[in-house]
Amino acid sequence: MTFTWPLLLWTLLLLPLLVALYVWLLRRRKKNAIAFANLALVRQAATRRSIWKRHVPPALMLVALALMLIAAARPVAIVHLPSNKQTIMLAMDVSGSMRATDVEPSRIVAAQNAAKAFLNDLPRHVRVGIVAFAGTAQVAQLPTLSREDLVTAIDRFQLQRGTATGNGIVLSLATLFPDDGIDIGQMQWGRPGAFGKARSLDDTAKDKDKKERDPVAPGSYTSAAIIMLTDGQRTTGVDPMEAAKMAADRGVRVYTVGIGTVNGETIGFEGWSMRVRLDEDTLKQIANRTAAEYFYAGTADDLKKVYNTLSTKLAVEKKETEISGLFALVAAAFALIATGLSLAWYGRVA
Repeated sequence: MTFTWPLLLWTLLLLPLLVALYVWLLRRRKKNAIAFANLALVRQAATRRSIWKRHVPPALMLVALALMLIAAARPVAIVHLPSNKQTIMLAMDVSGSMRATDVEPSRIVAAQNAAKAFLNDLPRHVRVGIVAFAGTAQVAQLPTLSREDLVTAIDRFQLQRGTATGNGIVLSLATLFPDDGIDIGQMQWGRPGAFGKARSLDDTAKDKDKKERDPVAPGSYTSAAIIMLTDGQRTTGVDPMEAAKMAADRGVRVYTVGIGTVNGETIGFEGWSMRVRLDEDTLKQIANRTAAEYFYAGTADDLKKVYNTLSTKLAVEKKETEISGLFALVAAAFALIATGLSLAWYGRVA
């Protein structure tokens, strides 16, 4: 906790002076009581309970005054507050491997249902955009507050060949930062193991002579986040770790959700037969690189639980906020309690 006006904390030195004044008044009253003794005063002095009882209201009032002086210094602290300007990009895998049934009724249907449940749990002021990726990536829905439009976009998913996880992250970033000049259409990627090598993001940005952005701390950008759901290994497109670095340099967290099983299963798709496995290592590296988290969703129920967890995490943000009002509120409560006890015990504000 810090203070906007820390010099006002010196006023706390007045509190010992008030304590000394209170002790002096008590001694003066005691002398008067001895000089003009009567039976009632003797009985009052003989009651131990009355000794501590009479000190409670002044002590509470002293605490209230201390809190008021602290509030006057305008304390500032890092607190969790609801985000009213947050945008979440859902990057969802629509590759052919998502037709696998190791997650009932299938990976793609379970993912769609969980995504819809996630949207229902989000605060209404949070904008959400959707990027669908397979061999390429495309914006299925620009960030919007309309949950109906988002559900419609999710229902329109069509499975395609290839898995370009990196493209999904890059296109999500391009949607979040439209002024950064991120043009995924100008990027030339090679299939891993195929003839030719994919160009790096840095090389493409230099060739395009686009606006450069100074790197920030990973996870420091609290107004947006990316949630990437995928079930398979990258087969084409940009290296996902390069895409993760791109997100980390902008402070954007990329939460990764792995759906399916590590052993996978063999499926057929458009005349192809392939074994689809979950690449957990890469997904964990992406999350770690961007100061986010990886979640494993082995079943449809697990997937819903993951999205519920994410909606809770992404609905708030850490923000430096002045909390002088909180101190003033607590001070007022102590003052009211002190006044109430004094009236109840002595019939006056002592």
